[in-house]
Amino acid sequence: MTAYRLHYFPESGNSYKLALMLTLCGQTFEPVWTDFGGGVTRTKAWRETVNEMGEVPVLEADDTRLTQTAPILLRLAKQYGCYGATTEEEDFEILRWLFWDNHKLTSYMASYRFLRSFTPSPDPSVLSFLRARVDGCLDIIEQHLQARSFMLGDRPTVVDVSMIGYLCFPPEESGYELNRSHPAIGDWLGRIAALPGWQSPYDLLPGKRLQRHG
Repeated sequence: MTAYRLHYFPESGNSYKLALMLTLCGQTFEPVWTDFGGGVTRTKAWRETVNEMGEVPVLEADDTRLTQTAPILLRLAKQYGCYGATTEEEDFEILRWLFWDNHKLTSYMASYRFLRSFTPSPDPSVLSFLRARVDGCLDIIEQHLQARSFMLGDRPTVVDVSMIGYLCFPPEESGYELNRSHPAIGDWLGRIAALPGWQSPYDLLPGKRLQRHG
């Protein structure tokens, strides 16, 4: 049985994606809290010993250290035979949406939420710019989910696990009441929350929190 250690900090949606995927696959992991707010990931020592990219999450699987959330999700799906593709078309769709999520939805939402809630004096023009990009991404997902239960159809995949990463945190952090503003997204989040083993971000990721300003 693979022994997992997850380097994370509680506010990290990408960390939540891996913690949730492991849990949904019936796996346990040792949580390794990382002092992101204290700047540890920017130190030479941390980058030399944990992740040269200076990012969390980092998933240790026995003696292998894995980085970058999307390929880790794909690896876990393949290893445990769940939430992955069953056809060549699904394989393409999973990659298509994972790339879009990492480049657009996660990128914009993570930046917007961090500036809005965890920095003392965010630039209003930057917040406005990012908010508009998040709005555009959410509108795309809202429209897509009008005709399907999950992103690829009638069953959840790693795409759903990835795309909800920054949408499950408290609305006071993001400023979005998704159940009201985007009902199809709200219903989709509810279906994912009903999956056996699902837990919210701060339940799966304990430890000292970043100071909130927003």
